[in-house]
Amino acid sequence: MLKEGKNAKFTFDNYNKQIVESKNALSKYLYDNSKALLKSSNKVDFRKAYDDLEYLNQINPNYLNTLQLQEEALLKGKNYISVLLRNQTNMVIPVILQNDLLDFNTLGMNDKWTAYHSNSQKGIKYDYQITVNFREINITPEQIKEKEFVKEKIIKDGLKDLLDKNGKPVKDSLGKVIKVDNLKTITIRINEFNQFKACQINATVDYTDLKTKQLLHSFPLSTESVFKNDYATYKGNKRATEDAYYSYFNRKLVPFPNNEQMIYNTGEDLKNQFKAIVSRNKF
Repeated sequence: MLKEGKNAKFTFDNYNKQIVESKNALSKYLYDNSKALLKSSNKVDFRKAYDDLEYLNQINPNYLNTLQLQEEALLKGKNYISVLLRNQTNMVIPVILQNDLLDFNTLGMNDKWTAYHSNSQKGIKYDYQITVNFREINITPEQIKEKEFVKEKIIKDGLKDLLDKNGKPVKDSLGKVIKVDNLKTITIRINEFNQFKACQINATVDYTDLKTKQLLHSFPLSTESVFKNDYATYKGNKRATEDAYYSYFNRKLVPFPNNEQMIYNTGEDLKNQFKAIVSRNKF
């Protein structure tokens, strides 16, 4: 027809009406089915309703009260977990450490279907409870150990005349006195001090089903922090010991951290272990 210079005519069917009817039918089905699922008592059904309403809002935005029902499905489909810290020891746990451990926003553990609350909120029926039980806190006494030792070293201290067995200078062929290294022994007396204090915490992370009041899991949590400070004083010639030891002479006695600080120093490792346990054992 191109050669003949004529225009081709094609007939197209208009499916707009069928598309609209199909979209409306699907929208009604998703909406009605989601409303039925929301009458269930099963969180899996609530989550299925949420996904269907999410799809419905994509194909038919703002259909009836879809967004309101979706919010309802989200709230009903969540697992709400109460998180507690229980101190079964005779030691004081710093408040800042307690707050850090129970701050799930900082730990990044909350997600769409899981909400962790360290402070119970009115109107929420909690499904599970996570309890961090501090069972033992062991802190060693403050220790300072001291040891004393002497080191010797032979060093070169200039030159001296080479003497024969009779104590007379030895000369070379030109008559000049031969010079040799003048060696001498130097000594140093070192007093080394070692400060030491350690803290060990043993705890468990217990998962409880609040509906059945049954303990589901109990995971051990153990960590420690160590305070160490090594320093030294000396008398004699510093060159008699190794260069690497010089830094000890630049240090001195420092105050020991108190027990509360020792417990707090375990905080970062405690948080990492606790987060790992919760990450591996989600609801």
